[in-house]
Amino acid sequence: QVALVESGGGLVQAGGSLRLSCAASGRTFSSYAMGWFRQAPGKEREFVAAINWSGGITDYADSVKGRFTISRDSAKNTLYLQLNNLKPEDTAVYYCAGRSSLTVTRRDHEYDYWGQGTQVTVSS
Repeated sequence: QVALVESGGGLVQAGGSLRLSCAASGRTFSSYAMGWFRQAPGKEREFVAAINWSGGITDYADSVKGRFTISRDSAKNTLYLQLNNLKPEDTAVYYCAGRSSLTVTRRDHEYDYWGQGTQVTVSS
């Protein structure tokens, strides 16, 4: 069992940066692939980024590639998402997710654990 708690969201102007964190409980974090998803008001949840168990493989949605960076620190049981050059269309609730597998996926139904979400609001 893994519990995930996100933090780091907030209000930022367009062009600004934020770093989201996702603290994981449980001893098996290092063997889990992790991902970030987001959901804007009135829209479906969408994939943002994913990272494999070792951190050696990452995947990004085209809309965030080159602006966002996913990383993990297994010693701290923490997942990160660095958000740079933010745009108003990045406004959403951001969720971290974990799956009991070593490999990355963009499919939200393949993740086993979810955090409660953190709000990111980008003003123009």
